[in-house]
Amino acid sequence: MARARFMHAGEGFAVDERSGTRWRILRAPATGSAVVSDMMRLLIDTDPGVDDALAILMALGDPDAEVVALTVAAGNVGLRHTVPNALRTLEIAGVSVPVHPGCAGPLVRPAGDAAFVHGGDGFGDAGLPLPAGAPAAEHAALAMLRLSRLHAGGITFVMLGPLTNLALALRLDPSLPSRVPRLVVMGGAVTGRGNIDRLPVEFNLGFDPEAAHIVFDAWPGLELVDWEATLAHALPFERFARWLASGDHRARWYAAVSRKTRDFMATTPHRGAWVAADALAMLVALEPYAVEQTVEHAVAIELDGRLTRGATVVDWDDRGPSAARVRIVRRVREDRFADRIAAALGAARALPGVPGSL
Repeated sequence: MARARFMHAGEGFAVDERSGTRWRILRAPATGSAVVSDMMRLLIDTDPGVDDALAILMALGDPDAEVVALTVAAGNVGLRHTVPNALRTLEIAGVSVPVHPGCAGPLVRPAGDAAFVHGGDGFGDAGLPLPAGAPAAEHAALAMLRLSRLHAGGITFVMLGPLTNLALALRLDPSLPSRVPRLVVMGGAVTGRGNIDRLPVEFNLGFDPEAAHIVFDAWPGLELVDWEATLAHALPFERFARWLASGDHRARWYAAVSRKTRDFMATTPHRGAWVAADALAMLVALEPYAVEQTVEHAVAIELDGRLTRGATVVDWDDRGPSAARVRIVRRVREDRFADRIAAALGAARALPGVPGSL
């Protein structure tokens, strides 16, 4: 059976009774026709980062997903840390995936990192050994273009950090969106509840607003998982601690790299809960049928405001001239989110699409 060329909002799974193969049932929104696929190919752009690592483990642990590359940007910390962190995450998962270093900073203006959350090395200053692997020589933006051609119509881009690499790829080849059916972006704060010093601004888009503007202006139908959705799906610390305690070697490793971030979250306004932004975006990428509520509106990126540079400006009433090009995720199935995180830490053996008990 041929693999589907369009991978979007789905209905669940079918099982081949003879072979036991599980197939994703997918539905193209433009036609309503159902198609099936045996594999989801992902390119993950990332700036690891504690929550990036958890999202990557989720993808690597999905038997129905193939991660074809990690493209790496600066963001949570600098590129000299994010590239080794990507390699470390692959090693703890026991998986070999090409890692492509990308842009070492924003396109236009310098930006501060998030080391105060993630630690100076991005992984909680846990004293991890250097990774054994080495990154690829090909730049992240060029890898995006090459892989979009190799897997044209059958690849999903998942953006977990600033959009610098993708913006550069778009400038090199504006036809890129025509080959990538799904783009899932973690970023933004759609009603102005941000998480950096510019109060209405979220970190990823605020790190490189010009890059975000290029992507949002050029990419029809992108799926946005914003910071406010992340807060709405925060997990109780007690539950997360149980997974860390009952999981396998990945859980022990993640307990070490996330300790500083967990301590930070315990003292912030969302104290008492684990906030996993990139993991939520990865759930949306891996299980589009787990999304329970979305809205579609035009979204612009503010580039100039002293207090608002990098803010996501949503046309909630559809009054402006721009078309509604962004699908904003508001609610997902919380049981699927919990199952995915637990499974990524080796604390559950739930199959995708089958609710677990943790």
